[in-house]
Amino acid sequence: MRAALLRVTMLAVGWVIAILVVPLAIMRILALTIPEFNPFAIVQDMRGPRGVVLVVALAVIQVVGALFLARLIASRQARRLTEPMTALAERAERLGAGESRLRPMDSGIPEIDRVSDVLARSSANIARQLAEQRDFAADASHQLRTPLTALLMRLDEIATTDDLEAARHEASIAISQVERLAKVVDDLLSRSKAEQSAVSLDSILAALQREWQPAFARARRSVRVHGERGLYVQAAPSAVSQIVSTLFENSLQHGRGTVDVEARRSGPSVVLQVSDQGSGVPAEIAAHIFEREVSSSGSGLGLSLARDLAAANGGRLELLSARPALFALFLSEAHRPEA
Repeated sequence: MRAALLRVTMLAVGWVIAILVVPLAIMRILALTIPEFNPFAIVQDMRGPRGVVLVVALAVIQVVGALFLARLIASRQARRLTEPMTALAERAERLGAGESRLRPMDSGIPEIDRVSDVLARSSANIARQLAEQRDFAADASHQLRTPLTALLMRLDEIATTDDLEAARHEASIAISQVERLAKVVDDLLSRSKAEQSAVSLDSILAALQREWQPAFARARRSVRVHGERGLYVQAAPSAVSQIVSTLFENSLQHGRGTVDVEARRSGPSVVLQVSDQGSGVPAEIAAHIFEREVSSSGSGLGLSLARDLAAANGGRLELLSARPALFALFLSEAHRPEA
């Protein structure tokens, strides 16, 4: 902006100098190029009151003309400077009002363009932070809902049974659910990636089978776990548990028949496949099943979160088959820890 102001000042001063100097320069050139031209004769003719009035009039005309041109130049340059500043102020007001999509300006004034770039980056950061907050709220809702649902089922079993031994068994499982819920809350509060370790896939699947079997039994369905035993994966236990729980919940809501869970090796990875005997995923959402925007009676959000958890633990979650639905969780195999 300093350069623009300097240009305006220099241009105005230049025009003033030109108006004052050019007539004298023209007379000098005429005197040098035309022998008959005698400027002194003009001066001689301008002696007396008439000449004084004429000289004063010419001087006034020159000054007024110079001031008019300077004002005209200054006005045009002022508009050139103030219009981008006004547009910049409007963008700042829109950003303050909550608009999160601002494009950088191209005013030709580096200082204004730099401020505009800062506002555009700030708006992009605000949009990203708002999206992260929405995602966090959605993820928190889903991650808390699953263990709370399982805990409610256990408490319902305790409330309806007269068998003391069965009540103790259900209470023990309910306690483990509370511990899992506390871990989920801790993970959400820290919002950091849990420390990965060698996790026994057998122990996770056994715990989840006990947890979800009552819900599937009430729906007259069951969970069948088979495949290779003794497999260990490199991941956070809570993440693997959450991913498989999401697949179980998705099958309970949308599938039918027995849920088949198979674990096997595939090169350096361990593959956990989950399928059922239902009609599968509708063709219109199969390609977008892991997107948050997919509306499929609540399953879209959970599957999106499960995919993100798998990626955060160095794995991936895929839909291998839509009809029937077959999901596969790929995780890096880990060596069994020494006792």
